[in-house]
Amino acid sequence: MPDTARLHLHLLSDATGETLNAIMRATVVQFDEARDPDSVVTHRWSLIRTRFQLHRVIDGIEAEPGPILSTLVEAGLRSELETAAQRLNLPVVHVLDPVIGMLQAHFGHQAAARPGRQYVLDAAYFKRIDAMHYIMAHDDGQAQSGIGEADVVLVGVSRSSKTPTSFYLANRGIKAANIPLVPGTPEPPGLTSPHCPVIGLTLDVEALIEIRRHRLRMLGATGTGAIARHDTGDYVDPEAVKAELLWARRLCQRHCWPVIDVTRRSIEETAATVLQLMDAWHERRRKAAAQPPPPPS
Repeated sequence: MPDTARLHLHLLSDATGETLNAIMRATVVQFDEARDPDSVVTHRWSLIRTRFQLHRVIDGIEAEPGPILSTLVEAGLRSELETAAQRLNLPVVHVLDPVIGMLQAHFGHQAAARPGRQYVLDAAYFKRIDAMHYIMAHDDGQAQSGIGEADVVLVGVSRSSKTPTSFYLANRGIKAANIPLVPGTPEPPGLTSPHCPVIGLTLDVEALIEIRRHRLRMLGATGTGAIARHDTGDYVDPEAVKAELLWARRLCQRHCWPVIDVTRRSIEETAATVLQLMDAWHERRRKAAAQPPPPPS
């Protein structure tokens, strides 16, 4: 593809750039042209907090011109960037401005304009770190004595995305324990009257078999010998897998645990649904606690 057919998109941030990455992913995919991996070239410029760093960025933009998305908050850097963009005849969008403007109107004063303020080492940060440590200690049914500390428990058959979903939730400060459901084994202890939401994860038979086959290929390629644990054939046998999923779903139904089908969901979408179900669970508990006790008989 000729370079003139490419869109060079410059993401310029004074912090990690995650906000711009999310905006870019959410918007570019709305255009069929962007399905070609060569159609959009993304240039990520993060932690830009000095004029020297900005000059290096402007040199890069001049070498490969394209639209600029910015989350810079320092006035001097913003002004210099805008001057350079005008000289190069390039559009620049400060993506935070509409929201900051709305909040300034509400609070009645200007924003602090401090770069990277969302990444300070505050209580929320250490809560995320604590949640990460919790996940590593309680992944795949480990240390079930600590389940009482969980904010949510994810259950499901092997390879149903419990672990990656748990780690994604931990980045939100959520302690998510995950417990495998294995036919022929005792039901997970401590979940009969849970202190937190219990949520099941499931997926289509075909999708689960393909994920498991990929896992077995990876285990075989690494030479770890772990493949021997699944050499009976039931692990990827269509009828056995179908029966396993049906058993797990019935177990969830028996305990009134909501179930999320993750077949066509990304980890982010699954985690968002988990958070919704957690909110609904706590709302039901609040309403139940607020109801007056029944009159004495």
